[in-house]
Amino acid sequence: MDAEPEISPEGEAENAVPLLAAPRTPLPPVITTVSELERAFDQLHVGHGDIALDAERASGYKYSQRAYLVQIFRRGGGLHLIDPIALINESEKNDGAHLFSRLNEILEGAEAVIHASSQDLPCLREIGIEPKKLFDTELAGRIAGFPRVGLGALAESLLNIRLAKEHSAVDWSKRPLHHDWLIYAALDVDVLLDLKDEIVRVLKERSKLEWALEESEAALHAEPAPPRKEPWRRTSGMHQVKKPEQLAMVREMWRVRDELARERDIAAGRLLNDRAIVSVALKPPTSISHLRTMPALKREADRWWRAIEAARANPTVTKPAPSDGPPAHIRIWRERAPIAYARLTHARHALSETAQTLELPVENLLSPDLVRRFCWQDPPPGGRSEGEVAQFLRHHGARGWQIAFTAPLLLAIESETTPLSAPESDEPPHSESAS
Repeated sequence: MDAEPEISPEGEAENAVPLLAAPRTPLPPVITTVSELERAFDQLHVGHGDIALDAERASGYKYSQRAYLVQIFRRGGGLHLIDPIALINESEKNDGAHLFSRLNEILEGAEAVIHASSQDLPCLREIGIEPKKLFDTELAGRIAGFPRVGLGALAESLLNIRLAKEHSAVDWSKRPLHHDWLIYAALDVDVLLDLKDEIVRVLKERSKLEWALEESEAALHAEPAPPRKEPWRRTSGMHQVKKPEQLAMVREMWRVRDELARERDIAAGRLLNDRAIVSVALKPPTSISHLRTMPALKREADRWWRAIEAARANPTVTKPAPSDGPPAHIRIWRERAPIAYARLTHARHALSETAQTLELPVENLLSPDLVRRFCWQDPPPGGRSEGEVAQFLRHHGARGWQIAFTAPLLLAIESETTPLSAPESDEPPHSESAS
């Protein structure tokens, strides 16, 4: 007889939290036609209060970040699962702007509740869904001081509900969508409004609600990140690539992979992984016949070969374009700007202590990039006033509550010239992901 498996204290605690195996609102059929969508909007219109929104993408499978499923829940307005791909394909105009115009009218009078909105807002906007007011439960959880802010962790902490997360990384572009996947997707919005209510309660108790509202407002209006300069330089394994002709090979292979991935709408890593690109750069095939013996390159052999020839014809690789911001690596600060480095060590120490007192992650008190930008610049003769420090922070996107806490701290460390002993890492530890 096999021995009984040991159950860890963590496992016991997890099993003690009841599993929510299906949404409390009956699972509806997926909406794939305009007439079904209009009926859903009729229900949402007569509902009341906030509207929970979520979207599922096919990250890791597709090149695009489009939404393949949209989930909506409103008290009194029902639970709805929408297939935007089927709807846009059916639509004569072949876009979502007019399809979701009525939903946008409903959203004007309601607060959209989204968990980790930076992930979902872009793909929702791409199909024409434009919330006007936002409450981000992931950001609010960070401000409240919860150590784990994934949706599942917050549901366990605040609602005593355990959510099954085994379908979080499936290919949502597949049709038909599996029934178990739809249950998983529906649960994300089924609990979201109750979760928001509980987080608001905690925020009020801790006098942090206004901070969380400012964070959600900033997330709603945040500008998209600019495209990376020379993204091919971030290929995994680049530390092995030393010679200019090898760098050129990575550059050209990366460029062709990106073109093919975009054309086929397939995740670039599924088309050709970074390890294969580096391998070709270090030991390129000697002929197209040789290349055709490599399984990963066989299908588009002509295009891959042209990339290799282009690299050989132009083996020159320019140095990376200079950043418009301060260096990211702490070693550069120590060696090239010791006074700025001293300011940075004092700023990090002061901000860390304040963040601990406020019970929130230090990166939510003030972004690491903004801290570096402030410390990198030498202060003017005579120093700045607190108002000038506040103006600098505001100009770079800091919120009012952040400025109130951090402007006095940064003013106090501006004249420091002797560094504190600091860890070598360039960034604070990353908080738990939102998934």
